[in-house]
Amino acid sequence: MVEGNYPFERLRKKIKGRLDVDEASKIIYSTDASAYYEKPLGVVTPRDEIDIREVILFAKEHQINLIPRAAGTSLAGQVVGAGLIVDVGRYLNKILELNEKEKWVRVQPGVVLDELNQYLEPYGLFFGPETSTSNRCMIGGMVGNNSCGAHSLIYGSTRDHLLELKGCLSNGDEAVFKELQQWEFDQKCRESSFEGEIYSSMRDVLTNKDNRRNIRKEFPHPDIHRRNTGYALDYLIESYPYKNDGGQFNMCQLLAGSEGTLFFTTEIKLNLIELPPKEKGLVCVHLHSLEEAIEANLVGLQFKPGAIELMDKAIMDLTKKNVLQNKNRFFVEGDPEALLLVEFARNSQEEIEQLANDMIAAMLEKGFGYAYPVLYGADINKVWNLRKAGLGVLANMPGDERPVPVIEDTAVRPEDLPAFIADIKTMLNGYGKECVYYAHIGTGELHMRPVLNMKDDAGVELFYKIALDTARIVKKYKGSLSGEHGDGRLRGQFIPLMVGVHNYQLFKEVKYLFDPDNLFNAGKITDTPQMNTSLRYKELAGKLQSNTVFDWSSTMGIGRATEKCTGSGDCRKSSLIGGTMCPSYMGSRDERQTTRARANMLREFFAGTLPDSKLGYDEVKVVLDLCLSCKACKTECPSNVDMTKLKAEFIHSYHEQFGVPLRSRLIAQLPVINKLLMPFSDLYNIGIRSKWMKRLSEKYLGVSGKRQLPDLSRQSLVKWNKRRNTNVKDAKVVYFFADEFTNYNDTQEGITAILLLEKLGYSVEIPNHLPSGRTYLSKGMLTDAAKLAEHNVLMLSAIVNNETPLIGIEPSAVLTLRDEYVELVPAFLKEKASELAGNCFTFEEFIAQEYRNGQISSNAFTNEEKLIKFHAHCYQKSLSETGHTKVVLEIPNNYKAEEIPSGCCGMAGSFGYEEEHYDLSMKIGELVLFPEVRKAKGESLLVAAGTSCRHQIKDGTNVEAVHPAHVLYDALL
Repeated sequence: MVEGNYPFERLRKKIKGRLDVDEASKIIYSTDASAYYEKPLGVVTPRDEIDIREVILFAKEHQINLIPRAAGTSLAGQVVGAGLIVDVGRYLNKILELNEKEKWVRVQPGVVLDELNQYLEPYGLFFGPETSTSNRCMIGGMVGNNSCGAHSLIYGSTRDHLLELKGCLSNGDEAVFKELQQWEFDQKCRESSFEGEIYSSMRDVLTNKDNRRNIRKEFPHPDIHRRNTGYALDYLIESYPYKNDGGQFNMCQLLAGSEGTLFFTTEIKLNLIELPPKEKGLVCVHLHSLEEAIEANLVGLQFKPGAIELMDKAIMDLTKKNVLQNKNRFFVEGDPEALLLVEFARNSQEEIEQLANDMIAAMLEKGFGYAYPVLYGADINKVWNLRKAGLGVLANMPGDERPVPVIEDTAVRPEDLPAFIADIKTMLNGYGKECVYYAHIGTGELHMRPVLNMKDDAGVELFYKIALDTARIVKKYKGSLSGEHGDGRLRGQFIPLMVGVHNYQLFKEVKYLFDPDNLFNAGKITDTPQMNTSLRYKELAGKLQSNTVFDWSSTMGIGRATEKCTGSGDCRKSSLIGGTMCPSYMGSRDERQTTRARANMLREFFAGTLPDSKLGYDEVKVVLDLCLSCKACKTECPSNVDMTKLKAEFIHSYHEQFGVPLRSRLIAQLPVINKLLMPFSDLYNIGIRSKWMKRLSEKYLGVSGKRQLPDLSRQSLVKWNKRRNTNVKDAKVVYFFADEFTNYNDTQEGITAILLLEKLGYSVEIPNHLPSGRTYLSKGMLTDAAKLAEHNVLMLSAIVNNETPLIGIEPSAVLTLRDEYVELVPAFLKEKASELAGNCFTFEEFIAQEYRNGQISSNAFTNEEKLIKFHAHCYQKSLSETGHTKVVLEIPNNYKAEEIPSGCCGMAGSFGYEEEHYDLSMKIGELVLFPEVRKAKGESLLVAAGTSCRHQIKDGTNVEAVHPAHVLYDALL
């Protein structure tokens, strides 16, 4: 079988890993975190080194370009290309060996940086260079880019800690590059092998005095440690024998930063360092202007901090629009034009306080700044998370004019920054453009992004002109055009300008020595195409642009909502890192199951790349299928890409065109069905437990026979409430939302919550309302959901207000009123929907608020001791705060509550019940939740607010979890 003129079936048979050449895989891997888009021939996910060798030999035989890829967080287009993507992240992610005594570790290239440092922490060691993408970037990518991070003042770059590289040369031979003594180097040069030829030829290049003179003359200033322009020949000539007092020769210095163009790495040996002092302090210097910040940076450097980072006002303002990052702004005073974040790590807090006071005094003496809060402990991580989100939040600018990665990565000496930035501003002013400024000011590197419309020809041309002018300004200061992100497609074109034509020819010679057939990541560093070609920015076609149910005006259309995804890969976090986004990726470690992949597919769909037919729709639908609609991306994605909402809108369009499947219709209509079945609940409950019913459901409806469907209650909550006396004299009235799950399935939880509220002194009423619409939303039946939203807003807004709030115990339902309703209702109801949203609370939010306000007392509850473990619903994590649950569960004086550090439980409404999703659903549960539940069994009470979560826990561990309302009710005196 020949696919795309290449016999890929032959390669499939030779490797143990996977080869995908379908259209969806090509689109998903056509971008990284950069401005570029190139569709590959296919994607290989190798299982081991033997697979990689087979792929190289196949590529050599058929002259195919190979693009090594780890997490795909590259900002210069390093891992996009028209060849075969080789994704090492899914399988080649093992920590192979640790030598604690000698302080080194050997890893595969797909190991995530934060996961490595988690593993090393008990040994008192860590890998020093840390990028802002540390929770998903991989060591292989860090080697390729010679990555560093905020603390490079102390820890330098990856190159500084790289001991050995093992992997494959371009002819398939295995090679190990490491530090060599002189006799070993000479011996390598005499070997009659491809590796020997490389060493011998490299010796010829470096021995040439003219070459060394040109390198020293034209390369970036050696005082600039963040220098990643081209191949690092300037490092190699500083080793013996080219410099008498130089260190031993190590080809790894060249390979670090070579962007996968010379060698395919399969194992990496890294130097480790001892953990820094545990005492840290962060001085947050608030400044009146960017220029003041640049000058204040020089003052801060005098006190030898571990890091100095910059955030300008444009970035700070955008963090206000991100739910998670807005919480991390707690330390901001007033409205600064710029912030300097100066971190000190010392052996005692007293020492840090003295340093901070001395630095602040020096700032005041120079007239720099107006506020200087000093933070310690967990607050420091919140601020660093705010800084790390800088790239992602830039995507929150509405419209087609966006901050573009073009200047992005320049590095000059810190003392040259004032003049350098003045020149950059003058240049940009000449084009009538402004810029955002942030990142590593302490090392002379700033990420600067001018705002351009890259869908416009003039904007694309300006993209090039600004890049060229920037290169000239950087050269003026003997700076590095790339400080950490590499050259890639973005800067490779300007390398001759940066290092001179002579040195650029040396780069081409080095590339030919290692890779004569140009197999490895062609078009990066050398022979790079023009930098303003193959861009990802496209005009949006008519598909779904106006015919939508949700209101997409905040993003100026649904298409632009998908374009908010920058490709930064925050959705590639594993369960070891924490968080909730993205559960299907956490369970599969498959790029195709990331929020980024889904956004890529939708973006191309809206741009018309995919056919406007069932074939095109099906391509997108398959990729969206494993989205659990957990809402985590709305909060944890720094660009706030709401894939739950995007998926619902797309599936709605799909149904409009091609009809609604029976199972989807039944799930959406579940509240109606349950209402009809209530009189026969006993028979129904017996039936759903029978084997024959499970077999029929599995065969005809695709409902997994391994699941136990929820029971129906004998009477609905609404009916129970009508049959009783609810008079509570002189009490605060609260309204209870009898959602479709509590009303029919979890009636006892609703009864318990109502009785608890009444015993605490509240008068509880269930108002006249319809189901929340959650089941319709989950299946993309948006027209039906919108009708429910409209009815509920009309009915509830008349009575729900600040004095009489609406409380719900099922997070997914009550938070639907707060989240989706505002964007579902007609324009004339938006104001009322917003007011209603502001007065809708989860049970935990309401009780915690009343407790803090002194309306609920711990004296009303038992003094017995109890340990509680709780799992929070995804919607609570995304749209509320899990801290409320902890407060509620600890209202009884001696109750202690601990949150299980789980993400999504894996059930996600109907998702886990569906036969094709069952295995992934349980795998997600097994990541953290199930093991923690089993560990706590018998020792603590298990709590979960979500009905889906409770059923998943029961199915996965045979442990009964209860709602928080049960805990408080049982604890009443």
